[in-house]
Amino acid sequence: MRTLVYYVAVTLDGRIAGPHGEYDFYPQGDEEQAAAYSSSMNARCPETVPTVAREALGLTDIPHVRFDAVVMGLGAYRPALDEGITSPYAHLRQYVVSSTLAADIDPAVTVVAEDPVGFVRDLKRQEGRDIWLCGGGRLAGALLSEIDELLVKSYPVVAGAGIPVFDGEFDPTVFQVAERTAFANGVTFTRLTRLTRPR
Repeated sequence: MRTLVYYVAVTLDGRIAGPHGEYDFYPQGDEEQAAAYSSSMNARCPETVPTVAREALGLTDIPHVRFDAVVMGLGAYRPALDEGITSPYAHLRQYVVSSTLAADIDPAVTVVAEDPVGFVRDLKRQEGRDIWLCGGGRLAGALLSEIDELLVKSYPVVAGAGIPVFDGEFDPTVFQVAERTAFANGVTFTRLTRLTRPR
């Protein structure tokens, strides 16, 4: 069965973006540190780089390492949409969970209007690589029962307010650390796996 992996950047106070979806405040370090960090993360999950940036980063012909599909909420999809990009991850199968987005927004995007949990369960049973949960916090909260793994990039910054990494019901769910790497720019990458597999 495919796994659902929440790959996300987070602040020290558990925010994935500011109150209005901003994420340009994440510290990157100096030029050398930023380049080393970016190179390492892009080698790990090159398919998570938006299509528009892949050529500039030399990732156009790089094969998928982990994912062949992305699931995101409207908030995670909105930044691309605001730039006129309706298919931000054209190299992946794209699913946007939204009850307000037009179903025909783009032929390469499937809009999931209801029951994201049932949809993801069905998706996990299909053939393919793992599924990247791109965000946001409300969708991650709704899908907590289906998340198998977390890939967390923890940045040394406090947002003070904003979108939480999980925004849902009280549901303590234990994950165990499988891997942890600290980078010179202050970012810590942690891979965590669920102790018990969801239904």
